[in-house]
Amino acid sequence: MEKILWIHSMQDFLILWGSQMISSLGSSMTSFALIIWVYQQKGTAISISLLSFFTYLPSILFCFIAGTLADRWNKKRIMLTSDLVAAMGTVLVLTLYSTGKLHTWHLYFVNFLISFMNAFQSPAVYVATSLLVPKEHDVRAGGLHAFSNSLVSILTPALATSVLAFGGLKTVLIVDISTFAVAFLTLLFFVKLPEAAHQIELVKQSFFQNCLDGVRFLRKRRGLLHLIAFFSFINLIAYMTGFNLMPALILARTGSNQVALGLISTALGIGTLVGSILVTVFKPPKNRVQVVLISCAVSFAICNLTWAIGCTVPIWIFAAFAGNLPLPFLNANLMAIMRASVPIEMQGRVFSTRDTLQYSTIPLGLFLGGFLADHVFEPFMQIPSPVQKFLSLLVGSEKGSGMAVMFLITGIVGSLSSLLCLKDPAYKDLEK
Repeated sequence: MEKILWIHSMQDFLILWGSQMISSLGSSMTSFALIIWVYQQKGTAISISLLSFFTYLPSILFCFIAGTLADRWNKKRIMLTSDLVAAMGTVLVLTLYSTGKLHTWHLYFVNFLISFMNAFQSPAVYVATSLLVPKEHDVRAGGLHAFSNSLVSILTPALATSVLAFGGLKTVLIVDISTFAVAFLTLLFFVKLPEAAHQIELVKQSFFQNCLDGVRFLRKRRGLLHLIAFFSFINLIAYMTGFNLMPALILARTGSNQVALGLISTALGIGTLVGSILVTVFKPPKNRVQVVLISCAVSFAICNLTWAIGCTVPIWIFAAFAGNLPLPFLNANLMAIMRASVPIEMQGRVFSTRDTLQYSTIPLGLFLGGFLADHVFEPFMQIPSPVQKFLSLLVGSEKGSGMAVMFLITGIVGSLSSLLCLKDPAYKDLEK
């Protein structure tokens, strides 16, 4: 009976969540296919890194003001408009590819455009979720988001590889557009999204003052501010390697074996899927900050270090599964902390301020990761020296060994810094 009641209380959220998961699957298949296409065109780590760089940069630049607009405007219209513009970007890529005029810089431009719209969509989705989900189910909603993300990660490699093999990139893009249509029509006709009562009052106030509300809110809450600052550092080192260089690392060390990349990407999704199921069915922990930081440390230790030292596909698959198992616990509890700490009328502005601070290091990490891999670490591991000989004992000396050294460094730094943060007394206020 309890299970039926929570499902009924989250009915509109579940409809929105399911339709967005379908759309995310189409978009993820396109991203996977385009990574392979770009690597075949350029053969460099920086070319792949720039795809992610232009995916994140506009969102970070514009999300600060977008959060205020999300609190002021109709959330459903923001989400519909953002989805429509993103679909138009995919249509543009399809048209250019079909006419034989698609170049790498076109993809960077389209990613920039989609990211710009995501700057407005993300805070709208944050607030929409809070409006649709009762507070006692915040962690469960986070677990469902992790579940859908992991399921998409599992299905993407197999589906994208199959569609690429039998229909080519053109068919992948058509599938993406079709899944968008499902999500767009579902949101338009079947999701009832209430508006928060504070919206009219916000419009009467200064827009600039509204933008600064998020900053003022966080300055008064030391625990939240410390947590955001910590994850801005974690994002820097995580995106220097992590999912940024993982495809290039695997393709370099397997002779561009797409099947190996697909298996490892699937293992990432399965690990996250199992973790998301566990975090959804388990009772919320008493100390959520502790769960967040320990999960972060374990993920870095297993994933990055094993990817660095391991030289076979089975070992990489294990690292992908085990290293991503804790991530749903991290993300679900981190979001639950934010929702519990921020009043709903402030969430658009505060969450956007958080995104501006916490994600501002991601483009730098993406750019540095690709640059350091191509111009520093890969060349370094090809020139004999005492340090190179020692590192080669751990990661080998063949192509991709430089990127493996980067995974080794970020794995050690990420794990140790997460454990050290457990001693920060500011986090005790969040649990109160």
